[in-house]
Amino acid sequence: MAAGLSTIGFDADDTLWQNEQFFRFTEQEFAKILEDHGDPDAISARLLEAERRNLGHYGFGVKGFTLSMIETAIEVTDGQAPASVIGRILEIGRSLMNHPMETLPGAAETLEALAGDYRIVLITKGDLFHQEKKLAQSGLGDFFDAIEIVSDKKPHTYRTLFDRHGNGPERAMMVGNSLKSDVLPALEAGSWGVHVPHPLTWALEHADAPSENQRFREIETLAELPELVDLIAQA
Repeated sequence: MAAGLSTIGFDADDTLWQNEQFFRFTEQEFAKILEDHGDPDAISARLLEAERRNLGHYGFGVKGFTLSMIETAIEVTDGQAPASVIGRILEIGRSLMNHPMETLPGAAETLEALAGDYRIVLITKGDLFHQEKKLAQSGLGDFFDAIEIVSDKKPHTYRTLFDRHGNGPERAMMVGNSLKSDVLPALEAGSWGVHVPHPLTWALEHADAPSENQRFREIETLAELPELVDLIAQA
């Protein structure tokens, strides 16, 4: 067991399974629906601003994204978006809720390698129904000692969860693709933070790497995590 490490938290979307690529495809479809009202880049920029405004109201996930698409459609059409456009947006939103499950390489093997020695906790944000559905389809559920679907990820979130499911944040590690949500707040809580970059990361999750923090690590793939944990144990 690594240097007193007792608990390892894992993000879900774009850490254990693909997610952002489906949002990007849906965004492209949305821009096509509104192609008479602006070029795709302008439509996407308006949508991103709507998402930013609405996070505090709707939270993360497909439902908030769909509502932001509807709001953007109303804005760019000056309130003249026909029912057929709203109906099409609802249709692509439902399709996004039903996208196929695709686990990332090394996810199952990494969880299996670590599950015997550590408490493994899934810590993900988003829509409760959708995240539960994706977890069930992934086939990874049996590896986790606990599942936590949260509204947001802040330092107090990690302190609370690592107290609940382990021996406090100082003896915990958080692994994920988002520096902003998975790494920085976990480090601030006193945990290890391991960044596993994904080629597609939502613009609102971007942040600078905390390279000066002694508990920050970055790996290219999840398959490298067991070796990293072993190296920390030997330090």
